This record gives sequence, C-alpha cells and structure tokens, in this order.
Amino acid sequence: MYSTVTHDIKVSVKPMFLEDESDPDTHRYIWAYRIEIENLGSKTVQLLNRHWRITDSRGETQEVKGPGVVGEQPVLACGESFNYTSGAPLTTPSGFMVGTFEMTDMDGNHFDIAIPAFSLDSPHGQHTVN
Repeated sequence: MYSTVTHDIKVSVKPMFLEDESDPDTHRYIWAYRIEIENLGSKTVQLLNRHWRITDSRGETQEVKGPGVVGEQPVLACGESFNYTSGAPLTTPSGFMVGTFEMTDMDGNHFDIAIPAFSLDSPHGQHTVN
C-alpha cells in the first residue's frame, strides 16, 4: 500500500498485477489499482480532474488527463472517503505510476493533491526499485 497526504486529503493506492489478463508473449501486462481518497480536513472538497504519468521499464511515459475518476467527480465532506478501482496496461513487465488530482473546496479554491508514486511489477521481469 502506498499513501500520501496533501492539503488534508489522504490518497492510498494498492496495485495488483492481473496475471489472467496479461500475455507476456505479446508484451501485454495489465495491472489494476485501488485508490482510496480520504478527506481528513474540515472543508468539503470535490475531485475535478486527474493527471497520471505512467512510465514503463524503458522509461517511456504516457500522460492521462481528464475529468473525474471512473466517470465520477466525488464530493467528500470532512471524514468521508471515496474508493475506486481502475487499471493500466504496459508493454513491459514493470513500470510505475504517479499523478495528481485537481480538487476544489466549496469556496471555489482549486488545488492539486498528490497521488503517491507506485510500482507496477509483474513476476515476468527483473525486479528493480522504481
């Protein structure tokens, strides 16, 4: 589990390699990751946008930007959390992901919160610390 706190918002990530959906013979490696976003602060906030940087073991990076997560822009009052699961494909057996969520509070203040960097490691390659 990977976790970080920014502006009183805690983001935790748990990646999982999906062996059944991956095919090393065709250079297709698939991971799921579970995200939990917890509002530890006193203000209600809303997630507006996401920005991911996904880097494979060759150092090639893809950027993914867009509104919300899994089709939602959740609103979190003090003490509330939101969980979702998504996935990422790579053409290499390892890599890592890192990103930010753009948030707003009910006063209209926009700010970014960090998504901690996390490793994507499969049993099909050499393990390195990413």
